Amino acid sequence: METDFLVIGSGIAGLTYALKVAQDCPDKSITVITKTTSDETNTKYAQGGIAGVINFDQDSFSKHIEDTLISGDGLCDKHIVEIVVKEGVDRIKEIIDWGAQFDKAPDGDFKLGKEGGHSESRILHHKDVTGNEMERTLLAAIKKHKNIHLISHCFVLDLITQHHLGYLVTKSTPDIECYGVYVLNLKTKKIEKIVAKITLLGAGGNGQVYRTTTNPAIATGDGVAMVYRAKGRIENMEFIQFHPTALYEAGVRGQSFLITEAVRGDGGILRNANGEAFMERYDKRKDLAPRDIVARAIDNEMKINGTEFVYLDCTHMNQEKFKEHFPNIHAKCLSVGIDVAKDRIPIAPAAHYSCGGVKTDEWGRSSIKNLFASGECASTGLHGANRLASNSLLEAMVFSHRSYVASVNQINNISINEHIPDWDATGTNAPNEMILITQSLKELKLLMSDYVGIVRNNERLHRANKRLDLLHEETEQLYQKTEVSPQLCELRNMITAAYLIVKSAELRKESRGLHYNTDFTTRSAIIQNTIL
Repeated sequence: METDFLVIGSGIAGLTYALKVAQDCPDKSITVITKTTSDETNTKYAQGGIAGVINFDQDSFSKHIEDTLISGDGLCDKHIVEIVVKEGVDRIKEIIDWGAQFDKAPDGDFKLGKEGGHSESRILHHKDVTGNEMERTLLAAIKKHKNIHLISHCFVLDLITQHHLGYLVTKSTPDIECYGVYVLNLKTKKIEKIVAKITLLGAGGNGQVYRTTTNPAIATGDGVAMVYRAKGRIENMEFIQFHPTALYEAGVRGQSFLITEAVRGDGGILRNANGEAFMERYDKRKDLAPRDIVARAIDNEMKINGTEFVYLDCTHMNQEKFKEHFPNIHAKCLSVGIDVAKDRIPIAPAAHYSCGGVKTDEWGRSSIKNLFASGECASTGLHGANRLASNSLLEAMVFSHRSYVASVNQINNISINEHIPDWDATGTNAPNEMILITQSLKELKLLMSDYVGIVRNNERLHRANKRLDLLHEETEQLYQKTEVSPQLCELRNMITAAYLIVKSAELRKESRGLHYNTDFTTRSAIIQNTIL
């Protein structure tokens, strides 16, 4: 298949980009591919909302910029922060024009929530399913454009570069170019190639490398792993954000149900096993401190008391307002026997968001020519060492817009490469035992959770690296002799993502933001970016 624009991923990053290109270039072809159904994305599970300066009577760009910089603990790119905050308002207005329904008060003004790290109420939301509403809006909008072709159940295996044409490509190779991708069509079981002039990577995050995560099963680090294999630049992978409040359910592993930060913004209080409101001991902002601080505080309380969870107390809140604002959370709690009017909600931190990823410039360009990146798989410079709540959807829309502007300006100067070879599966056989994949996956999740979690140290990181080396060796041997499958490729991608997290963590000789190493309990005087 040949296409002008190729979009990998159907979340807010990919769909925003595809929609804008389709509107501006009706004569160009846009192909969007996703490895499951079109709506199964990280975007869909975003509860809290999207941050934006809407009420200029009380809020301002400078306040939002300052909140973002403070949360990022000295590693944000201030220029990028200013771009996102200032341009983000127009992007929010666009998605409203496309049909997104954010909650409004009786007087017609938007209801604005407040979350951890924010000095003002500036979070637009749709109940507690904001991401799902934005995903619905975008999917409906792209269906109106005949030049957008959306292909589901299409698993990307690798980015195509000069490497596949027989050239030696290293990280020092100048002008590495992306010509498209090899994909496994899950419906036909055949490996195909999609050749494109420009590719936008919106492949999401890597939360599934951990035993417990708020991310869906698709968040396996595919985008970051593909770019790393293609010798593109990756940075800041050590900064993995653990959401402080995921619902604790005994024995449940994998995707945990998220309890949005907006619950604490509306007055929810964190309490330990003894019923004590403990956050005042850790930060003057108490329950609304930035996520890195809250997650470490909860982790410490659990270790002190020997428990696997703490509580989120909502019993004192107005229950009618709670059910109106958080109907999804209310229903989920009832389904597991928790009446939020009477019972405290058991919660524990879970892997939530990767602040690092594919290094991009201010127009979304990666270090590989004709390859752009947006959303969680990208490292734009906005988040620094810790993402401010509800800045992720905003970032994705801003950089998908900027990627669209840059790529449309250069599309007519790019030609389709007509010499891409077919995928070579010579010497591979059907897999004999799935246990070789599933057991390695269990080991990966266990070692990452135990050694590279909220709190780390040098010995844990060293052990994680040694075990990852073995998993990598075994998986590569399996990959070389076995026909590709989504399970094998996801395992391979997750091992790569985990390696990048561990290696970046080893290189950072300090504690900063989401990276807390007990062997380096203070910030370094030298701010460093770990680029791999």
